[in-house]
Amino acid sequence: MSKDFTRRKFLGSLAAGGAATANLPWLTNHAEGAEAGLPHRVLGRTGAKVSILAFGCGSRFLMYKDEDKALEVLNHAIDLGIDYIDTAYGYGDGKSETRVGKVMATRRKEVWLATKILDRTRDDFMKRLEGCLQRLQTDHVDLLHIHNVKKAEDLAKIEAPDGALAGLLAAKEQKMALHIGMTSHTDGPTLALAIERHPLDCVQMALNPSGNGSFEKTALVAANKKKLGIIAMKVFGQDMLIGQEPGKTDAATLMRFALSLPVTSAVSGMPQVEMLEHNVAVGRSFKPFSAGEMASLREQLSVSRAPLEKHLVGHIDGPTNHPELYWG
Repeated sequence: MSKDFTRRKFLGSLAAGGAATANLPWLTNHAEGAEAGLPHRVLGRTGAKVSILAFGCGSRFLMYKDEDKALEVLNHAIDLGIDYIDTAYGYGDGKSETRVGKVMATRRKEVWLATKILDRTRDDFMKRLEGCLQRLQTDHVDLLHIHNVKKAEDLAKIEAPDGALAGLLAAKEQKMALHIGMTSHTDGPTLALAIERHPLDCVQMALNPSGNGSFEKTALVAANKKKLGIIAMKVFGQDMLIGQEPGKTDAATLMRFALSLPVTSAVSGMPQVEMLEHNVAVGRSFKPFSAGEMASLREQLSVSRAPLEKHLVGHIDGPTNHPELYWG
């Protein structure tokens, strides 16, 4: 992590505040639970209310080498009011799901559980889902995503008659997943096409001031038009946007930027307990940036767009024995 990410600087950024943005309907309940826990928002057409901060169980969760410590931190996150848990088969070839499942064995009813699958054929997708549910120790997930949609040719594979989309729809029909979606790290226009074409309930996309992948101008607009639940990810740009150098800023500002967009929740990996508690503090004290502040941040961090886009192409939130599923 950047040495700029310290308790003093993080909490100092909370105090800085910013002018509230007017007429933002997705923020009407942002104060709910502020004293007892985290604010909640409605996850689009699902109708569910989830915390505005989601616990990411990707590479940062796997940084806890001691599994007992990882489970302790995940339990602590739930105790602090985070009730959206985000995992995927690709996070350590099921290692993340196995860890999450050990917590779900006793706390499944307390959380909204989402996982993601990289496979691109229907049969592989369904076979993988069976394993996911076993590892997660549940008979269904609340949300199932097709993981990491890339360019148009990748979407074509997903949409083929025997493609992953057929598996995704079957999973919902069979109630193995109550709701369905897609994610993308790199290509907003392609994700926007998927949103327009298919009956998705939710989407997860990279949203930060650098504008990588053009998600804010494309997929975010398409998702809001269809009233989908929207989860922001890559809020910190894999930490490439945190720092004092040109094109960077502090973590609290990046989180506030994401939560000032028309999204439901922002997912973040938190490899230190202190980071978890800092992020919860940001969520509890959240106030949206003004339109002017948002524009200023976009301009300030735009120089980071190209290097971040290059980094995220083929990015593996692993470790994994199947990198070809990422590079595709």
